[in-house]
Amino acid sequence: MMWSLLIRKIGFWKQLRRDRKKEDKKGPEQPENQQPADRKVSEKLSDNLDFIKSQLGDSGDVKVHEFRFGENYEFGGALIFIDGLVNMDYITQGIMRPIISFPYSKTPLKKGPGHGIDQISKTVLCSGDIETKQYLGELISGILAGDTVFLADSFQQGLVISTKGWDKRGVTEPETESVVRGPREGFTENFRTNTALIRRKIKSPKLRMEHMTIGRKTQTSVCIAYLDGIANDRVTQQVRSRLKQLDIDSVLDSGYLEEYIEDAPFSIFATVGYSEKPDVIASKILEGRTAILVDGSPFVLTVPFLFVEAFQTAEDYYVRSIYSSIMRLLRFFSYLIAIFAPAIYIALTTFHQELIPTTLLMTIASAREGTPFPAFVEAFVMLLSFEILREAGLRLPRPVGQAVSIVGALVMGDAAVSAGIVGAPMVITVAITAVAGFIIPEQNDTISILRLIMMILSAALGGYGIAMGFLGILIHLGSLQSFGIAYFNAFFPTRDMEDTFIRMPLWAMVKRPTRMAEGDVVRRHFFVPPPKTGQADSQSKGQS
Repeated sequence: MMWSLLIRKIGFWKQLRRDRKKEDKKGPEQPENQQPADRKVSEKLSDNLDFIKSQLGDSGDVKVHEFRFGENYEFGGALIFIDGLVNMDYITQGIMRPIISFPYSKTPLKKGPGHGIDQISKTVLCSGDIETKQYLGELISGILAGDTVFLADSFQQGLVISTKGWDKRGVTEPETESVVRGPREGFTENFRTNTALIRRKIKSPKLRMEHMTIGRKTQTSVCIAYLDGIANDRVTQQVRSRLKQLDIDSVLDSGYLEEYIEDAPFSIFATVGYSEKPDVIASKILEGRTAILVDGSPFVLTVPFLFVEAFQTAEDYYVRSIYSSIMRLLRFFSYLIAIFAPAIYIALTTFHQELIPTTLLMTIASAREGTPFPAFVEAFVMLLSFEILREAGLRLPRPVGQAVSIVGALVMGDAAVSAGIVGAPMVITVAITAVAGFIIPEQNDTISILRLIMMILSAALGGYGIAMGFLGILIHLGSLQSFGIAYFNAFFPTRDMEDTFIRMPLWAMVKRPTRMAEGDVVRRHFFVPPPKTGQADSQSKGQS
């Protein structure tokens, strides 16, 4: 037993010595199953190219261009990029031509860790955005992002050169937020275009844009934009923390992130705002909010989001305050009509006929004389038909969709009244309700759900059901928060009331909204109301 054990140990050590000799002859090789993020760039160009090709697969749009450069063309190099994501002219004129035609006889390349790569990036290439990487995983991420990777023999590092040049949509007016007066530019699907549009609006050195990548498969670029010294640090930290905790495989639109970071995911009310207009996002950032930009999405998220923001438009601040205040009151009134009008009609015609004037009551009774269904069924059928027509108008091509929605509503409404299925007063009520809901597009989905709930309560309990439903809505809204800020914050008796139901003149709104901003909360250190005509004349005479 002892002799056999000793022989096995001697054989084991001999085999281990032979393996070590083989490794010394081959040199330090990296394991084939090593992950891209952990594998460093090798001195052998062929090994690097083989690994990159194995990771990207046999894709026709992945281009690998090999060439030779140097004083005597002693170095082998390669450019790796994805066709369609790069600017080919820039690759030819800004990378290939400088590397090949550079006078290396005057400035020879030095071999060794980092020497040659540093020389090429600092003295040869003409790009303003070059990053030196030593891991192949970082190089592959750059290739997939639309950059060009440069690798060469004898260099243990690679260059990621910014050459993004894919086709993109131009800056146009957003269809969802059209205005009569004000800027008409909107965000696009291009990430850098969107950040530049915000930079154009806010030229402050305090504007911070923190970048991160989310999505294991999509590797989507996400940016957090805020004003340092104005934004609430607790809100910014919450946004940063919630985004970093995400472990998802794809982010194709900002709506993906909205569902993951919102405070009340089961509420019908949105606690994260969004906009397609740079001026709206810039104004919210200036108030102390934090914006979230997502590559590939023209909609930028803003937090915290308050209930009153759904009733504010960009045009409110570009027209006179009196007119914008009247329009804002009209939006609040339309919101109530869109939710409660069918419920009130059902309650009055079913439980509280004594509250209707006699003449109007006789008119309604004669119109509903031949209808076979109760008021709730009439309202439900008409609203269901309206939702079907609205959805069809949205999904069909625009010319066809408009024709279907308009003609369909007219034909179906007239046919329903003529056939005696519904009464004319119900058609009028549903029409007013539908039009009123379009005034607040951000609350359109919420209105549809609340309208149905109020209809059910009014059909069961009449006016008491409406009161209970209204009280339940207020309690729910009062309990909501958006990143630590009360959802009803603007309705508290604070200075925020100056921009809630009415819009005070800009020169009267001296400070930023409460709890939104910290530090620099003063918009302007002083304001002077416009002088009266008599005062202005007397001042001018005194100066003369």
